Amino acid sequence: MKRIKKSWDEKKVESQVDQLLGDYDDGELFVEEVFSENILFDDNKIKNASYDQDRGFGLRAVYDDSVCFTHNSDLNEESINTAVKFLKSSKNHFVQGSNPIPISLKSNKSLYTNENPINSISLAKKINFLEKINKYARKIDLAVKEVSVSLNGNYQNIEIITKNGDIFYDSRPLVRMNINISIEKNGKIESGSFGMGGRYLYENLLKDINWKNGVNRAYEQALVKHSAKETPAGEQTVILGSGWPGILLHEAIGHGLEGDFNRKKTSAFYDLVGQKVASEQISVVDDGTIDDRRGSITIDDEGTPSECTTLIENGVLKGFMHDRLNARLMSQNSTGNGRRQSYSHLPMPRMTNTYMLNGKYEHDELIKSTKKGIYATQFSGGQVDITSGKFVFSASEAYEIENGKIGKPLKGATLIGNGPEILKEVTMVANNLELDDGIGTCGKEGQSVPVGVGQPSLKVRNLTVGGTLK
Repeated sequence: MKRIKKSWDEKKVESQVDQLLGDYDDGELFVEEVFSENILFDDNKIKNASYDQDRGFGLRAVYDDSVCFTHNSDLNEESINTAVKFLKSSKNHFVQGSNPIPISLKSNKSLYTNENPINSISLAKKINFLEKINKYARKIDLAVKEVSVSLNGNYQNIEIITKNGDIFYDSRPLVRMNINISIEKNGKIESGSFGMGGRYLYENLLKDINWKNGVNRAYEQALVKHSAKETPAGEQTVILGSGWPGILLHEAIGHGLEGDFNRKKTSAFYDLVGQKVASEQISVVDDGTIDDRRGSITIDDEGTPSECTTLIENGVLKGFMHDRLNARLMSQNSTGNGRRQSYSHLPMPRMTNTYMLNGKYEHDELIKSTKKGIYATQFSGGQVDITSGKFVFSASEAYEIENGKIGKPLKGATLIGNGPEILKEVTMVANNLELDDGIGTCGKEGQSVPVGVGQPSLKVRNLTVGGTLK
């Protein structure tokens, strides 16, 4: 792990933090430095190339469900002394005399390289790579009018000091590539996109098999839209494809299984642990331990090792995702889901890689068993109400199903439903589990963190589809 350079006596600070937090249930000093770059190739030239660096610390003290927090972008002795004094002066805002629950932490194996992806190849090589993608995409078809390609690199180093002198480190690489292609036919322009990434170095994106697959998929998506017809509205059978459609699972169900919503009883699932909440074919996990995945974390932002947490097993709700605060207040153990956007944000329960496990059916069986319906393979966005579980999602790629066969592509399809209810409407789950290509970013209470989603294909008996009324 790469150590962060700080202008303070580390032993002295460790002692200060331990002494400060001794009166409280929990807390930590979170130190972070982040290097990031963004390169955009658009309209046959480099449109933007930026490089940023940020560093700082956040100091948190917790009693019961009350939190006192301060942060600073200066990593020097004066700033840490000021932060410690601020939290000491805030003690009157807490009820003293707590009886803290010991925090049991352990080491964890690293799930990704510790190298900085930004430094792994030169800027000139990155630009040449983007130019190569642009040329390849424009040669596919004379109808290709616009090509936009971007590279994003991020390298985050963190150090966490908790009570009793425990110290944890992690170095997290993250890269992403996005490709957008626009095609003009008969005076009409349609666009397609593809993205991929993960916690690895740029070299993985530079492999011909990866970026060419990305270009071809973006092109095909744009091409399909040219022949798409309006989606018929109404109650229909819907088959969700494998991989990225798991974003619906993430939004409509996953957030409702985060510990804070359930402790506060604002989730539709808060009192359903041990009860059947879904078809017995459905099992869902949140797994932060998968090598190189975008949502994976060796430790969370409180120092707790990540794990694979079973949320739903054979239709029965087994538990929730927890950070330390909510786990303690619910007499549970942290599941390694305490995440934060940066040193200036508080940790909270967040998903890592959330996905549904394989079922028993072949994918083709789902299609053949459907007389009339919709097959949705890609989604572009949506909204969900955590309290009620209601959601609306837009399908960016979908097809009609007629008499057990995939038919013409559709446009304008939106899926409308209720997360807890849709779980019970799943009649078939396939055995073709895929994770997404590594592009997920999740927002919650103004904070964004990288996540992963996934699922096998699944068949929903009845779902409201918004489109065109006939």
